Amino acid sequence: MKANVTKKTLSEGLGLLERVIPSRSSNPLLTALKVEATEAGLTLSGTNLEIDLSCFVPAEVQSPQDFVVPAHLFSQIVRNLGGELVELEINGSELAVRSGGSDFKLQTGDLTAYPPLSFPTHADVSLNAEELARAFSSVRYAASNEAFQAVFRGIKLEHRQGGARVVASDGYRVAIRDFPADGDGRNLIIPARSVDELIRVLKDGEARFTYGDGLLSVTTDRVRMNLKLLDGDFPDYERVIPKEIKLQVTLPATALKEAVNRVAVLADKNANNRVEFLVSEGKLRLAAEGDYGRAQDTLDVTQGGVEPAMSLAFNARHVLDALGPIDGEAELLFSGSTSPAIFRASGGGGYMAVMVTLRV
Repeated sequence: MKANVTKKTLSEGLGLLERVIPSRSSNPLLTALKVEATEAGLTLSGTNLEIDLSCFVPAEVQSPQDFVVPAHLFSQIVRNLGGELVELEINGSELAVRSGGSDFKLQTGDLTAYPPLSFPTHADVSLNAEELARAFSSVRYAASNEAFQAVFRGIKLEHRQGGARVVASDGYRVAIRDFPADGDGRNLIIPARSVDELIRVLKDGEARFTYGDGLLSVTTDRVRMNLKLLDGDFPDYERVIPKEIKLQVTLPATALKEAVNRVAVLADKNANNRVEFLVSEGKLRLAAEGDYGRAQDTLDVTQGGVEPAMSLAFNARHVLDALGPIDGEAELLFSGSTSPAIFRASGGGGYMAVMVTLRV
C-alpha cells in the first residue's frame, strides 16, 4: 500500500481523532488508530468506548490495505514533518512515513484484534450543522463538570414545534438556545465532553442523526460519530424562568463585560466572586469588595419596568459566562432581588441565560 496525502489534511484528521483516542489505557488497543485505505482516500477511526469517531481524508492510494498504528505517536510524527506532502507505505508489519528528507518506520498493530466500529447508513433526522454547533457552543459553559451531578454533566437536546432547543445547567444557572430545525427528532441528553468533540467536527452542511439504544450517531460529509447518551430525566428548568419581570435594563454587552471584569479583580474569591448590581435612575452601579479593598464602576443604561430601583448580587464568573454568547446590546430582566434573573440579547436571537442571585 502506498498513499500520498497533504500534511495539512492528514494533520486535521489526526487532530480530531487524537482528542478522542486515549494516550494511555489498560487496553492498549484503545490507544491505536485504524486506517482503512481505498482508492478515494484514507478513513481514520478510533474510540474511547464513550465516543467512536471516523474521519475521511482525501488521498492518492495505490494497492489499498488497512492497518493499525499507535495514534498519538503517528500524530506526533506527522505534525513534525518538514514537507507539505506525506508519503505512507506499508512493508510487512512496518509503516513508512516520509516527507521532505524525513523517513520514519512505525510498527503496525494487529488489525484483526482491533474492535469493530460500525456506523449507520440511514438518518432519522437532519439538522443544520452550523446552527447546531453554534447552539451547543452557546450553552456549554453552564454544564457541570462534577461527576456526582449526573444529568447536569450533559446537555439536553429538545425537538420542539418548528425548531429545536439545547439546554445546560449546573443547578445554579441555566443556559438555553433555540434554533430552527425540521423533522421529528427525539429528546436526549448528550455528555458535555462528547458535545465538545461534536462542536469541533460540525462545520457546515447537514448533521444527520440516527437514534439507537442509549446511543446517538451523527454523520456529516466527512465525519461519523457514535455518542453514548446519559440516562435520567433532565430537571424541569422552565419552572425557574421568571414569568413576572419588574425591572428591565439594556446596555452594550461589551461594556458590561469589561466593567464586571474590572470590579471582579477585588471580588472575594471565597464568597462566590460576588459582584453587586444596583439599578437606579438609568444607571447600573457595579461594586465588589474583598480582603484587599473595594471596587466600583457605573454604566449608563436604558431602564424600564415597574420598579424604580433594585439591588442584586451575582457570581462575577457566572455573569461573564452568560454574556459570552451575546453580541451587541444585552437585555437584563429582573424579577426581584432574590429571584432568578434573565440575561439575553436585545432583539432576540434564541439565547437566554437564567441565573440565581446571591443574597444581598
